[in-house]
Order: sequence, then C-alpha cells, then structure tokens
Amino acid sequence: MKRISLLVLAAVTVASSAERRNFDDDWKFHLGDLPGSEQPGANDSAWRVLTLPHDWSIEGAYSASNASGTGYLPGGIGWYRKSFDLPESLRGSRIFVDFDGVYRDSDVWVNGHLLGHRPSGYSSFEYELTPYLNFGADHNLMAVRVDHSAAADSRFYTGSGIYRHVWLVTAQPVHVAHWGTFVRTPIVSDTQAVVSIETSVMNQSAAGVAAQVTSTIEDAAGHELASVSTDAGQVADGASKLVMQQVAVRNPQLWTLDVPNLYAVVTRITVAGSVTDEVRTPLGIRTIRFDPNRGFFLNGEALKIKGVCLHHDLGGLGAAFSEVALERRLRILKNLGVNAIRCSHNPMAPEEYDLCDRLGLLVMDEAFDEWTGGKHKWIQGWNVGEPGTRGYHEVFAEWSDRDLADMVLRDRNHPSIVLWSIGNEIDYPGDPFGHPMGANYRPGMRDANELVPIARRLLSIVKLLDATRPVTQALADTPSSNATGLADLLDVAGYNYLEQHYARDHRTYPARVILGSENSHSAAAWRAVAKNEYVAGQFLWTGVDYLGEAGRYPSRGNGAGLLDLCGFRKPVSYLREAVWSNKPMVYVAAREASPAGAPANRPVALAETWNWHGDARKTIPVEVYTNCASAALFLNGKPLGEQPAGDRLNPVLHWDVPNEPGILRAVGLRDSQEVASFELTTSGVAHRIRLIADKVELSSDGHDIANIEVRVVDAEGRRVYHGDTPVDVTVSGGVLAALDSGDLRDVSSAQSGRRKVYQGRALAIVRAGRNAGTITVRASAPGLQGETLTLHAR
Repeated sequence: MKRISLLVLAAVTVASSAERRNFDDDWKFHLGDLPGSEQPGANDSAWRVLTLPHDWSIEGAYSASNASGTGYLPGGIGWYRKSFDLPESLRGSRIFVDFDGVYRDSDVWVNGHLLGHRPSGYSSFEYELTPYLNFGADHNLMAVRVDHSAAADSRFYTGSGIYRHVWLVTAQPVHVAHWGTFVRTPIVSDTQAVVSIETSVMNQSAAGVAAQVTSTIEDAAGHELASVSTDAGQVADGASKLVMQQVAVRNPQLWTLDVPNLYAVVTRITVAGSVTDEVRTPLGIRTIRFDPNRGFFLNGEALKIKGVCLHHDLGGLGAAFSEVALERRLRILKNLGVNAIRCSHNPMAPEEYDLCDRLGLLVMDEAFDEWTGGKHKWIQGWNVGEPGTRGYHEVFAEWSDRDLADMVLRDRNHPSIVLWSIGNEIDYPGDPFGHPMGANYRPGMRDANELVPIARRLLSIVKLLDATRPVTQALADTPSSNATGLADLLDVAGYNYLEQHYARDHRTYPARVILGSENSHSAAAWRAVAKNEYVAGQFLWTGVDYLGEAGRYPSRGNGAGLLDLCGFRKPVSYLREAVWSNKPMVYVAAREASPAGAPANRPVALAETWNWHGDARKTIPVEVYTNCASAALFLNGKPLGEQPAGDRLNPVLHWDVPNEPGILRAVGLRDSQEVASFELTTSGVAHRIRLIADKVELSSDGHDIANIEVRVVDAEGRRVYHGDTPVDVTVSGGVLAALDSGDLRDVSSAQSGRRKVYQGRALAIVRAGRNAGTITVRASAPGLQGETLTLHAR
C-alpha cells in the first residue's frame, strides 16, 4: 500500500488525500549516549548532519575485540535528532511517522513526548505525532535513541542505527488505516480475474461519518480497467470499519517471472462528496500452488524454485539501505538463472519486495532467526571459543506476535511473495533445542517439544491475516521435528542441508510438501531437486557474500555467495548459470596451485586469469562450464579438443592446458555451431586504472548511486588479476559512499577512499546529492596512470 510520495518536506496546502513524504534529510547524529537528548532544547550544534539511511557500525573500525558473528564491527548507542516545520494549513490533519527499520531497541520522541519503543531491528513501525505537534512559526523536534550496545546479538551482520528510510505521512481524519488494504485474486482464468479488496477505513474525527470506498483497477499505464464503489455506512469516531469489495478484470495479463505484469488498486475514501484519502496497492494477478507430489506451480505451470538466500547488508554500504545497490545485485542474480529470494532471516526493507515484484522474482518472506532460545553468537570466530547468546529471544515472548503480524500486514499485497516463513533453524540440534530422536542429542538440551505450541500460535497469526499463501519454516533437524510434530504443522516443510531425507520423508509423509529451504552449492544438492518432481526447489546459501558469520580475525564475512561483497561474479556463479539458465553460455577458469604442505584432497581456488608464467606447473588444470551440448577449448587459436557436456546437472568439463601465455578461449556448441564463448587472456604488468560505471546519469535525489568498477589494467586494457595495488578514489560534486573489494580479509574502512584491489578490481559507490550538476570521480595509484570519470546529476 502506497500513498503519494514526495522527496522533500515543504510548505503545502491541505491535500484532499494523504501524502507520504520522504523524511531522510537533515538529521543530526551523535555516537554515544547523551541522556536528555530527546528534549527540544538539548544542544546538538556539534552533532554530525547526515542523510538517512545510516549505519554507524560500518563506519567504525574492525577489531578483534568485537564479535566475529557481526563482522568484527562495533555496536554502541546512537542518537538522531531532526528539526522540522509544519505549515498552519496542516492543522487538523493527522500526522504520522513511519520507520522502515531501526537496528535496534529504538525509542522515539517528538517535542519531548515519548512515542514508543521497538526492540526488533527489522520491523517497520508507525507512530502518530498529531497531539504533540507545533504548526506555523514554532519548530518541531524528533529524537531517536538507538541502543545496540549488546553488539554481539546476531549470528550475522546487522548494522546499527536508522538504516532504512523514514517517512512523514499527513492524512485527513478519515483515511485508510496503516497497512489497511489487502488485495487478492481468489479466481483467475484466461478470460477473467476476480479481485477481492479489503479496506480498513479509520475515522479519527470527533464525530461519526458516512464514508464511501471506491476501488479502481489500473494497468501499468494508468488506464482504468474496472471500478467498484461501496457505502461503508457510519464509521464511529475513533473507530475503524472493514469494507469488503470484489471487482472483475477481463483478459488479465498474468504476473510471471518473464513478464511480471503489475496492476494497481487505487482506493479512495469519500466523505460528503470529498475525497479524504487515496492509496495505491500493487496487484499482480497470478496463482500459486504447492503439491506434495509435483512441487510448485505458478499460474498452473510446474516451476522449480531456483532460489538464493540473501542477508540485508550491501557490502561496503553495510546495512544502510540502497534500492539502487540492491537492484543491481538482484538483476545480476536473475540474469544467471535465479528466480527466487529467501529473506534471511528477517523481514527486509519494503523496497526489496517492490523490486522483486517488478523484476519477476519469487520471495520467501521470513520472520525470525530465533524464538525463545538464544542461539550461539560467535565472538572469536565461527564455532571458535565461547559464544554469546544475546539476541531477539530476550523479547520474543512479548513482541513476536506483533512483529510477525506487522510483517504479514506490511508485505501481503506483493505478488512476488509465495511463502511466509516463521523461523530459521529454530530446531537446530543443541542450539539450544534437542530431542532424543534428533541429531547429536545430549541431556541438558532444551526440549524441542517446546517449539510446537509456539509454532501453532505463529501459524494462527499468519493464517488470520493471510490465508492465501502457505507457511513454512526452515528446519535443521527433521528427525527431531518429525518426532515432535513440528514439521507436520507446516504447509511446506523446509529442509536445510537435509536432501538425504527427501526420499525417506516423501514415503513416510506422502501429504508433505518438501522444499530445500537452504542448500549448499553442490551438484548433489541440486540433483536431489531436479530428479525428484515432488521437491519444490531449493535456496542456495547464499546469493551474495555477506558481512558477519566470519572466521577468525581478520576475516570480516562469509564467502558462501555466488557474488562477492561488491556484487562481482565469482566462478561458482557461472556453474550455477550453466545449471539454471537456458541462455547459451560457456565459462572457463583455471585452478590455482595447491599451497605447500596442503592435504592432497584439499580443494584449491579457481582463478579467472591466464597469467601462470611464474608457476612451475607445465600444465594448468582448467574447468569449463556450459549448458550447451558440448564445449571446445583453444589456446592461441590451437584446438585442444571438444568435450560433450553429458551431465546437464553437473556440467563441469576438465582440461589440462599447456602453461603458455596468450589467449585461452572456450566455445559453447549447439548443433556444431558456436553459440557462446569466453576468453582468458594473459595480461602484462599493471599500467593504468580504468573506471567502469554502470551508469553516468544520476538523479539528484540524494539517494541515487553509480556503481563504478575500479579496475587495474595493463597497457592493452586487460585486467591484471594478481596483485593488491592500493588505489585512491576521490569524488567532487557528490559523495564517495563506499570503496570496497571482494577480499573478506581486508579490514580497512570502506569509507576511507583508499583500498587495495582484489583480483584486479574494487568497487566505488558514488552517491549524488540534492543538486544537479557534474560529479567528478578520480582514481589514482602509485606508479600507475590514473583516470577521471564524469557523472551527471539531473
């Protein structure tokens, strides 16, 4: 549900409908606790001025004294303050503030009045400001205290602060309630779709009113297709009323992965002939179905879920949300064959679901990583030393119902969402629950039977608010959850790294829908999905490398992704493309030499380079991935042979190639015709820097960014893969938001402007300001020719 959005708060006349304004600009920030900062008269003259979203942890120093679970970055307490004015013409309106997410334990005041407290760092929430506001010449002061002093409270990086957008909402007294529309399509055919619309009408005036609700279906171009009006009758003062409507759309254009058609439901409330509110709710007309024998169906067609798990951090930006940065990642993942995203392990920023709606990606929306028991939060390194156990479980009993309900209410209109998940690995053996029938049971574990009544309660909350989608949970110990009955409660049973139990449980529980809710990149894990029609699909761990859940210092993150921290593709992403994509492709990479003294069976890394002149090996083992019928390899134009790609589920071809410099070229063949190619070329010594931007035209909205690859190349422009050249990047006319690399062991600051390249490249993220003009980006490095790039903010 969306209201009209504006990017600046300006003096406006009273609007006939609600308005939603971006409230991100001109906040003041102080790191550290300053009691009394909620009072308007507190002195904040020395505070830093910034634009949200903001994550203070990513700005801090990496240190071995911090927790590995959250990437060795600090937490703490921070204060935010914002002064704002409201015109006299808004007196009589109802005014609210919406926070998309604050990590964590936030308290919000306006003009010294406490509005509320929210422990969860992932929930979106709204407070009404109306009773405490000043209009006209008197200023208003909003203050937010964020307490992340228990920094080791997660198994992965969370960030700290107001790290998502904030919105100021002005509404007339009679308006649609917060998250007050629910749109679904109970009947869909080729000729007609029946759209069911629920609208919660809120009356905050001093007397009862007679209201009318009109809902109109518009296509993507804004053309009206159908409309229905309903008299709500009398809505008492201080009360809300639910209005139910149905309207038919003829010859609907379905929401699909390839063509994600979107409509909008425009809801208007009318009182005494005047429109008092207008909201737009996204509508994607589609059907979903999970079958215990045949898996997942979208619009009646069987479809394997080819998903990835994603955490919410954005590499060098930390947790500070950027729709542009996220869209870049999602597009790369979709282009290599990914069709689904699992929100690991918490609700994401609202814009992520908008993106998945528009791009054609399915979503598993997940609520919790822990319930009543605290999981291990590793301090010295993953599975090293003594863990901490602080975390969300400390407030679960009080807040879980509210947080889960808010997730469903906020997100339930997105066609991309096909599953609600009430938890991730809550049944993980010994962390902290266990059962004699489960894995690694030891006396003293908390009884896994405790989870069943909690799951029943959470399931009932979801079903009450949205019965159109199945509910799942990512199970880590299905023998235990089978024994307690937890797995049987779920509409879809999620199996984390448990593909060895698919066949057994399909026989034992024939009515169960089975989904690989978290899986490794192995060929065997995918084969268990592809070869068994009853398995709905899988979600790889993970789509992108992420901060936290790290090994010993100085490791700052986890390298399980198809993409690295900068969103650059790793060799494993091409193997997944060969398995999941139908677009012709081929890829070649070489194996590094085994380190001295390493075990013979230890895997060695693949490298996207053909620079092996310093390597004593006479031949270099290479791997070729393709989804073509066969692949051929050429070294400096000389054929090295052709191999059929016999196993579509594990299309890995091997060659031992003479260690000669030049061009190694792989070719994908279909019907003996070249349909794809990929080259590795020997580079010379590092000569200069290239700046390669994903765009040069930016919006001057204070949020738009350009992602600029900082590449070290030789005199011929070829990437110099090896080496760690330090590069300096400066920006004028804009902001260098981050300078990062994919090296998980580089703990220098992403905000410093200096970075060693990794595998010949780094990523500069440049943000435009609020003013139109030229943005100049300069990159330099000792002994290399630098480069200057010009961007334009419009």
